[in-house]
This record gives sequence, structure tokens and C-alpha cells, in this order.
Amino acid sequence: MSGLSISKSTSLPRVRTASARWITAALALTALTWLVVLAALLAIANRVHDDVPVMLAIKLPLLSSHPELIFAGESRTEYQVDPELAAQLIGKPQGSVVNIAYDAGEPLAVLAAMRREPDRFRKAHVVVSVVPFLFNEGVRSAAVYPLDVAARLGVAEQMLSFLPLRVGTLIRFIREAFASRLAADRDVAETAPQPPLSGLQVLNHTQSEDRWPADVGSHAHYASWNISGAKARFEIGALCEMVGLAGKVTVVVPPWAPRYDRASDSEWRQKDDQYVALVADAGRACGFDVLNIASVPGLGQGNYADEMHVNASGVPIYTRYLVSRLKP
Repeated sequence: MSGLSISKSTSLPRVRTASARWITAALALTALTWLVVLAALLAIANRVHDDVPVMLAIKLPLLSSHPELIFAGESRTEYQVDPELAAQLIGKPQGSVVNIAYDAGEPLAVLAAMRREPDRFRKAHVVVSVVPFLFNEGVRSAAVYPLDVAARLGVAEQMLSFLPLRVGTLIRFIREAFASRLAADRDVAETAPQPPLSGLQVLNHTQSEDRWPADVGSHAHYASWNISGAKARFEIGALCEMVGLAGKVTVVVPPWAPRYDRASDSEWRQKDDQYVALVADAGRACGFDVLNIASVPGLGQGNYADEMHVNASGVPIYTRYLVSRLKP
């Protein structure tokens, strides 16, 4: 009986060790299989990806009016520029100014639209807004990472850049790649219904006080600051290429809410100056205008829905000022 007890006590650790090895091997095999499947999906997504995302494609029917002034870019233009008011301000009929901006919009997507419909842009003044996360390599979140840049990285670089903590960015890229291809195959840019208000989206709410960032210098758009990578290379290159495809190109750096003071936020001031200089240097080299709007007269804190976007009351104030600053 004593020998049997010793045998059982010595065999139990062996069983546990063997079980641990089997579990480890199973987990490793599962992880490897998952990585292979992910790599295969990324490879397919890279092949089917279309540079014109669905959010831009559904606004391109606005170009059927052959507008003279086209506002494009990211969400600050989407929510802040009233093209119908802008048309009145320049003495042109409705349809002569449109707003094709969309959330997290990137220059590469606008460039793709210009290549696809060159006649719609050739004589137009294209005004494109930009934002720090379009150039900052430190921002890799799924919500705002420029997907046309992701499509240019290749599978290996995509996986090295986003795994394991930013796998959501890869999942969004895969999903949006298939969606953009479907939109292109169905000619959404031609057949979608005309967006209301010539493309303007209005924010009717104001963010609660506890959700406003304490400062801009530590804002997520400036995290792990680095504007010397693939984002800046591809997006600046797109802005430069637009010049040869439009009558005129202006790049706009819109303001933040007036509650934030650049003079007292050295981190914000330093990073913002660098990114504005990056765009301005490209403008001088490539031939596009740069309009850096630090503030807008008459646009107060009460006109902002959050730290970046104006609410409905701020739209006419911002639109009037922006149009007044555009050179013919």
C-alpha cells in the first residue's frame, strides 16, 4: 500500500506537466492558425480595397452639378461648412458649392475620387481640411486610422504595426475594404441619392462638461508624436498630387474650441507648429495654399459641440469666415 501511494504521488506531477504541455501546444496552434487566417484575410483585403470608402462614395453624387467649390476632408469640414450658404456668399446658385467631407476623411481618398472623375474636379477649387491624426504615426486606433494608408503597408507591416493591441484597426480595415469594393462595383458614387444640405451634417448637441479634455497637448490625436512615417509620406503626397487635378487646392487647418489656449499649452503649441509646418512646406513645394485658422472672430465657446466641432449655431459663423479667407 505504501508503494502504491508513492507511485500515485509521483505520477500526478507528470500528468499535470503533460497536461500543461498539451494546453500550451493547443494554444500555440490556435494562435498560429488565427494569425494565418488573419494574414490571409488581410492579403485579400489589400487586393479588393478601393481608395474611395463608402462614406465618401455616398457623397460623390453631389458632383453631378459640376461645382466650382468643393469642400472635402475630415469631420470638421463635414460638420462645419454649409455649402448652400457658401454659394450665396460667392454669388453662385445652389449646387455650385458642395461638401463631400466625411468622418476621419483622408487626402488619399479625395485624390482617388479626383482620379476617378477628373472632369468634376478639373476646374474646381478643392478645399481640404486636415487633422493631426492623419500624419501622426502614434495614433493607431481603429476609429481614425487612415485606411488608404493601411492598404499601402502590406500584410507583414500591417501585422507588425497593429498586433496585438490594435487588432481592431486590422478588423476595421478588412471590413471596410470589402465594403468599399462593393460600393465601387455597385457604382454607389453615381447612383446613390443626393445627400441633403449639399453634404453638410449638423451637430445639434453639446458635449457634457465632464467629457471635455482638460487640455489639447495630451489629446489622443497627439499621442506618441511622430510625423515622419508612412502616414505623412502618403497623405502629403496625395495633397501634392491633387494640385495637377484641380483648378486650385487649398488645405485648411481648422481651429480647436476657444477654451483651449495655445499660449499656455507648450506641448500642444510645439506639436501643432510641427504639423502645420509639414503641411506649409509641402504647399510651397507643390503649389497648394495653406490656411491655418487658429481662431475665428465671433466663434465662441458656446458655438462648439466638443473640443473640435462646432454645433449648429457655429456653422454660419465658421462658413462665413472660411469663405472670406479663400483666395480666388
